[in-house]
Amino acid sequence: MLERQEHAAMVLLLGIVIAVIAAHLILGSLGKQPFARPFTNNSADGELVSVSGTIDHLIITQTGGHMNVYIDSVTIFIPVQVVQELTLQKGDIISVYGIVQTYRGKKEIVVSSTQDISVVRVNTG
Repeated sequence: MLERQEHAAMVLLLGIVIAVIAAHLILGSLGKQPFARPFTNNSADGELVSVSGTIDHLIITQTGGHMNVYIDSVTIFIPVQVVQELTLQKGDIISVYGIVQTYRGKKEIVVSSTQDISVVRVNTG
């Protein structure tokens, strides 16, 4: 049998586990939008940011099959595993969430999943 203090500790532990699971479910359902800041050239590496706009051009990298998407002067890096699940073209209007990183002295947004990119309007012409 458990002592009184052990019983109290078990109840506390169970309460903490339930609170963590509830927080995970609630925060997971909210997505990244509430936590992302609009991208600026002053955004710090590692910061979660968002950007929306019309795709000016896109390039598939020669090594690896990754994609660089350009919206205004912002570079968005999309890894090959995400590229395989996307169909993007010049003129599409997209909204992107990602992590800022500096690559060769220039800030870019790195996308980690297809859920981080939403196509607002597809270019039909």
